Amino acid sequence: MNDLLNPVAILQDSLERWDNNCVFSKFVSREFDDKFAVPNEKVGYTVNARIPVRFRGRRGDAAQPEAIQEQMVPVTINTLWGQDLQISDQDLVLTIDRFGERYTESSSAIIAQMMDGDGLDQYQYVYNFVGVPGTTPASLATYTQAKIALENAACPTSDMFRSLVINPDAQGNVLGFNFNFLLPTKEVSDQYLTGNMGKAVGWKWSMDQNVSAAVVGALGTAGAPTSNPLVNGANQSGSSLITNGWDASQAILNVGDIISVGSGSTALIATNPLSYRSTNKLRTFRVTAAATADVSGNATISIEPPINFDSTSVFQTVVAAPSNGAIISVYGQGHANFTNIGGVTSPQNMGFHKQAFTLAVVKQETPGGLDWSEQVINPKLGMAMRLTRGFLIGSNERITRLEVLGGWKTIRPEWAVRIGG
Repeated sequence: MNDLLNPVAILQDSLERWDNNCVFSKFVSREFDDKFAVPNEKVGYTVNARIPVRFRGRRGDAAQPEAIQEQMVPVTINTLWGQDLQISDQDLVLTIDRFGERYTESSSAIIAQMMDGDGLDQYQYVYNFVGVPGTTPASLATYTQAKIALENAACPTSDMFRSLVINPDAQGNVLGFNFNFLLPTKEVSDQYLTGNMGKAVGWKWSMDQNVSAAVVGALGTAGAPTSNPLVNGANQSGSSLITNGWDASQAILNVGDIISVGSGSTALIATNPLSYRSTNKLRTFRVTAAATADVSGNATISIEPPINFDSTSVFQTVVAAPSNGAIISVYGQGHANFTNIGGVTSPQNMGFHKQAFTLAVVKQETPGGLDWSEQVINPKLGMAMRLTRGFLIGSNERITRLEVLGGWKTIRPEWAVRIGG
């Protein structure tokens, strides 16, 4: 019976199973798959993706040529997702039937879950944030705020429905928001029958149990923060911010934490990246390196995007320079609430445009001298999966490998938003 197994048929079925087990991966860009492993034109492990050039424009008749400043983002093939099976020849002959259905198809589901989870881990490169860490959104307003964050980042609106991927708790809450009277009858019926949101308020909703969780930095809560952390020095710019006022010698921020600066006249307000006008919203920054306050409560925080208040720059990010003494907030919370969020584990639900993230999957070589050595490419899914099986003479066993080679990259972080839960 095992001689009749068809590895190509197993792979084709496995790819279908992969598709059924992926959520996030199906909504992102796949434009770089064909840039790798091209015969006679192999580029290695990395391809540089070009981000559209930005300009400032002019008013009036006089020409004002602008220098073209290219932005490149490296997309790297760096992960081999796989599942291996070790089966003795006796078991293969005597006890194991429906090998493809029972073993390799379930293995492909594992691979799909790993890939999806790694994609959702890209949250840490996203600096737009709404919600409160550790609190599942309790109203639709949080999701409309997330939509506003993308609008203020000049995210394209050509697709009416951008993608929203949330965890089971968030989906359970959203179905109880009692706004269904605003939706067409079919959408209401589908929500009732399936327990899924479908399409609503500008989002295409999906649930994914692989939504990542972030641990908020300790924020000095081991010493019960006694004051607000502050900007230490006016007119700072670039990818770091000098601050003081933290509790002395305390761990404060983790990689991926979100900070904002000031309020009222001292606030760092974001600019729209196309019009360069004020969005009237606080610029949020992600922390790019863990930070600890020194014995005097000082800390230099590494951030993205950079602070750029140059009104002639195509990379301007804020309306004006930070003020000395401006208050630092973390996830929108001041020091009075640090004990509520410090160290909290918070699901990172995400709303995003397709071009915010990319998944590249490439074809592998198929080695010779094995029982099985096959690869199937499904253009519709943008997926190449390899199946190999070989005999270990020393142990009278056969090792089966099912695997996918690829890599994730955040291309346009401004076109994604994290939603705390």
